[in-house]
Formats: sequence, C-alpha cells, structure tokens
Amino acid sequence: QLFLDDSKMKNFITCFKDLQFLVTFFSRLRPNRSGRYEASFPFLSPCGRERNFLRCEDRPVVFTHLLAAGSGSPRLSYCGGGEALAVPFEPERLLPLATNGRLYHPAPERAGGVGLVRSALAFELSACFEYPPGASAVPSHVHWQGQRLPLTMDLAPLLLAAPQL
Repeated sequence: QLFLDDSKMKNFITCFKDLQFLVTFFSRLRPNRSGRYEASFPFLSPCGRERNFLRCEDRPVVFTHLLAAGSGSPRLSYCGGGEALAVPFEPERLLPLATNGRLYHPAPERAGGVGLVRSALAFELSACFEYPPGASAVPSHVHWQGQRLPLTMDLAPLLLAAPQL
C-alpha cells in the first residue's frame, strides 16, 4: 500500500487506490540518486518537475497476485496495478530467505531488480517447495506445472546490493 509520508493512520482507507496513479507512480520508480533525501528515501518516482520520494520497510515492489496464464505464461502483478504492472512469473527464481521468512521474485530492474512476494501469496506458493532431506530452512526445488525446477538463488546478491531502508 502507498501512503503519504505524514499519514498518521496507515490503513486501506488512507492508502492510494487509483489504478492510473499507481501504474504511473510505480512504472517510473527508480533508485534515488537525486542528491536529495537519499538516506531517508532510497527510491524516487519523477512526475514532470515533481519528485515523489519513497521509503519502504523492505522492497518498493510487492507482488500481490499471480495472474492466470490464459494462453500465455503466468504473470505476477505488483503494487495494485493488475495487468498494467506485471512481470512474467519465474518460479525457479523465487528466493525464500530463512533469515527473515520472506519470499522474493525478480522485479523490474529500474526498481531494484527484486520484489517482495505478499505474505498470502507466499503462503500459497510455499506448497510448491521441496526441501532437501534433513534440512528444513531453505527449499532446494519448486514444483510448477508438472516440472521440478531447482531454485537458482540468483537474487540473493541483489538483496544485499539494492537500496533499502
């Protein structure tokens, strides 16, 4: 959910919900290298001469829905944008982190390259994980559409390098 920084009550009522605004805001999101507020607001979404600074608990991109494949491959939708804000779902690139219990997926490069998977969706996807014998912390494979895919873990370096608060 997206809120004004000085919102005292942060809930569904006070968050931005307009689809066109969310698509515009998140499609322009990038790391803040403006020279202003970089430590407090690691991301920026420019709109004309206006600069919208963003901070978040973990990642600015949060995947909320797995969209039905239809005739093509499934896609992950993020930040309330539906089809307008979606990336191809790459199950083998899911990254479960034992250190924080969260699940990550590749996101647009301009937004840091890694997005957080919403808890409810992560719970659904966790049923697809296979854990090696004797180790319960991190899965080694994911079962998706009848295939057993090894998890690549290639997003781990991006989580350490990408700006976060």
